[in-house]
Formats: sequence, structure tokens, C-alpha cells
Amino acid sequence: MLDLRTIDELTRKLTEALPPGVTQRKEEMESRFRAVLTTAFERMNLVGREEFDRQCAVLEETRLKLEALQRQLDELQAD
Repeated sequence: MLDLRTIDELTRKLTEALPPGVTQRKEEMESRFRAVLTTAFERMNLVGREEFDRQCAVLEETRLKLEALQRQLDELQAD
């Protein structure tokens, strides 16, 4: 899931972009923006940078093991 700080930052930027006449309803708009963004990001099934980096490391480790197994298999087949 996307970091709540990111959603808060996007909400703040959207609220700041509102025209001056709408700022009286700022709290209501912030609440709606936050709800829409949270729902949209949850549907996208996004992961944070830490999780992405962790999965990349697991994938790299798995790739190295697979290459080692392939070399062993090739050696056994050559005998």
C-alpha cells in the first residue's frame, strides 16, 4: 500500500490548487480528496519502495540460484 504521507501530500497539493472561492469548504474537500485517493491507490494494489526493493533482492537471489542449478545440470548431463 502507498504510504499515507504520500496521500496526505497529494491531498494538500490538490487542496492548495483549489480556486480561492472554494477554500471555505477546504476541510470537506480535503476529506473527499483523501478518500478518493486512498480508494484509487488501494485498487491499484501498489507497494511501497521498501517492499519493491525487498522483492527485487529476493528475485535476484532466486535468479542466481537458478543459474547455479542450471550449471550443475549442464555438468551432470555432460558426464
